[in-house]
Amino acid sequence: MSKEINVSIVEDNIIYKDGLELILNSTPGFSCIKSFGDCESAIKAMADLSPDVLLMDIELPGMSGIEGVREIKKIQPDLDIVMLTDYGKENYIFEALKAGASGYMTKTIQPSQLLENIKIVKEGGSVMSPKIAKMVTNHFKQMSEKESPLTERETEVLSLAGDYKNNKEIAEVLFISVDTIRTHFKNIYEKLKVHSKLEAYSKASKENWI
Repeated sequence: MSKEINVSIVEDNIIYKDGLELILNSTPGFSCIKSFGDCESAIKAMADLSPDVLLMDIELPGMSGIEGVREIKKIQPDLDIVMLTDYGKENYIFEALKAGASGYMTKTIQPSQLLENIKIVKEGGSVMSPKIAKMVTNHFKQMSEKESPLTERETEVLSLAGDYKNNKEIAEVLFISVDTIRTHFKNIYEKLKVHSKLEAYSKASKENWI
């Protein structure tokens, strides 16, 4: 029989916290070993408490959940912490992940999915609710589109170069002349401050521009 997944909770909404405890303690393979109403209490207990996964609210009395993640990670660096909150604002999401959270879910998540996500985190994965995952994807997509100095055509040209295509092959794929391809690369080099296709592709790939 597999070992139980021990979970702790930091949540100031008593009704919601009690509901989580009930779900965990009534499901085979899960156990809520301790719950807290604020980060300060959780931090004090973490030296002697070893949950597999910690569910952490963000909006808490006193210390915020994000700051709580940072402090708890100092005590238990390997502890998997999942943010569980009503709020889906981007600044919360990215601050939580930067602080060391292993996932971010909304409180409207179905109990079955919550339990499945706890298993995923316990096994080394990272979880996000579909709505939040879409926000993260859109955020990075917007950042990429906003920050890239390359035009759409230049991006196409450089992407094809990454497939080990030469200028003639790229020209044939895009139905333009080889001279036009050379002009595109000249502009790409100037914009990216590089001197070769390899450098250009490497830099653009690193910045998520292609």
